[in-house]
Amino acid sequence: MKSNYLLSNKYKIPGWILLILGLIAGVFLMLSEFESDLLEIKVLAIYNGDSIISNEEDVGFFKIIENNILDEIIALAIIIGGLLVGFSKEKVEDEFIYKLRKDSLVWAIIFNYIVLMFAIVFIYDFTFFNVLVYNMFTPLLFFIIRFNFLKVKA
Repeated sequence: MKSNYLLSNKYKIPGWILLILGLIAGVFLMLSEFESDLLEIKVLAIYNGDSIISNEEDVGFFKIIENNILDEIIALAIIIGGLLVGFSKEKVEDEFIYKLRKDSLVWAIIFNYIVLMFAIVFIYDFTFFNVLVYNMFTPLLFFIIRFNFLKVKA
């Protein structure tokens, strides 16, 4: 089966390493609220501030700010690792694997939006913001879990 959008199979192992390390670090960061000055660096912020309407001096577009980039590194590890795992070819990429991949992707998107609709109705305030942050990763994670489950089951 010829699939133009899939990466070579050799990216699957580095993808798993990045994804697992990112997930472990993310859970650790979330549960421990770990803070370190080690990764505190100056970064370019497209917009800096809590609100677009503000009179504060530090608020505005394209500002250089001090920021701890640990959470950004973890998020990128999860996303890049997930993309490498999810969109790397299997050793045998045939019509059956193609169908499993397609069905898993559709299922993951539908399931993700059902979870999001549930959250919209029943979760509020800052907790809802946390749900939206986690929702960046869930379509990819649901897809990887479902695809690998169906692959092992078959």
